[in-house]
Amino acid sequence: MSTREAGEVFGPRMTLFADVLSVGLATAAACLPLVTVPAALSTACAVLRGAGQDEPVTAGRYFVLLRRRLRTGDLVAGAVALAGLLLFAADLALAGAGLPGAPLFAVTAAVIGACATVIGLRACGRPESLTDWNAAVRGAGRDAVADVGGSGLVLLAVATAAVCAWTLLPLAFLAPGPLALALTAVDVRRSAAVVLP
Repeated sequence: MSTREAGEVFGPRMTLFADVLSVGLATAAACLPLVTVPAALSTACAVLRGAGQDEPVTAGRYFVLLRRRLRTGDLVAGAVALAGLLLFAADLALAGAGLPGAPLFAVTAAVIGACATVIGLRACGRPESLTDWNAAVRGAGRDAVADVGGSGLVLLAVATAAVCAWTLLPLAFLAPGPLALALTAVDVRRSAAVVLP
């Protein structure tokens, strides 16, 4: 729908933007325990995907879905992501310590980290992540290779969120919403490309 309803101050695109920001704030709050990051981001993607089916995109719906789905698998996924991030930070710290071959090691670690980030984030954007992280990660791995453009868009979305958060710290609390929207759009784009002959 592209027209304003009676009494509506802004058009539907501005309403979606406001909804994305409210879901982003809810996601930022849900990410605070750190091990809940994958589940929180995956839930945000599911809520935003519902906008295409005329489902409400609200922080209230977000928390209802998140409460329903937090389970052991989600916490394990969060622990694995957190361990990977700590390992990556430790590797870069070792490379910065002046060890022999450090520049090559730092580049290799950065490439591996970027690939892991793309696959992890694309897994969060897939609908399977709501019930089965293994299937979501396998599908994200296939998509990361088959859809290089989408993987580039994911990296660009992460870089944009990081720059916004670095530039103005309060924006860090809004960044998960647009990031989830980007992940959802990349997955919907990939799904539409697979369906078309």
